[in-house]
Amino acid sequence: MKRNFRNAVYLIIIIFTGTSGCTPRAKYERKLKQELATGIRYDSLFLGLYLGMSQKDFYTRCWELNRMGLVKQGIGNTTVEYIIKDELKHSVTMNFYPAFIEGKIAEMPVKFIYNGWAPWNAPLSSDSLQVDLLDRFKETYGEDFIRIDHRNRGTAYVLVNGNRRITIFKENEMNVWAVFSDMTVIKEQSDTSNTVNTPFKIPETSK
Repeated sequence: MKRNFRNAVYLIIIIFTGTSGCTPRAKYERKLKQELATGIRYDSLFLGLYLGMSQKDFYTRCWELNRMGLVKQGIGNTTVEYIIKDELKHSVTMNFYPAFIEGKIAEMPVKFIYNGWAPWNAPLSSDSLQVDLLDRFKETYGEDFIRIDHRNRGTAYVLVNGNRRITIFKENEMNVWAVFSDMTVIKEQSDTSNTVNTPFKIPETSK
């Protein structure tokens, strides 16, 4: 596992459809401000991992999970791979590796794909997977996802609880990303920023 997986993805939330206070961008910003003002922390991720976890504790936990046969090295030996067998409609492989700031998990990008995906198998497409993941995430993390209908990326979803932001979006017909961010340490970036070298950015306009 290598630290450079932090460069795999960072979804920039810039949804600006006009000046109305009812736009998705305005709704998101209002929600983020309200949640951060509560001072409440929601750090839970999955598999015993959490936002703010030290790098040492992350490696120790992954070693424990590997010893139990639950995870193994993933894509290019730069991620951790976990197979979700029974929690979704079909078996899913997830690959993850966090971004650390000051030695603690600040963001966790997770890449999902249905096992057995094929271009001709619509039930295993990213469209189906995104809906499946959204339903599961609502049960696990909260119901109040904001829907974003983006001109290039299609439909994406954003949830903010306290310090934790979760964004779910499609990369292509195979893969869906979920990005967990600690908004007390992650700063909003403009769409032109290349700080984390991500190929996945939402531009300023959406429908």
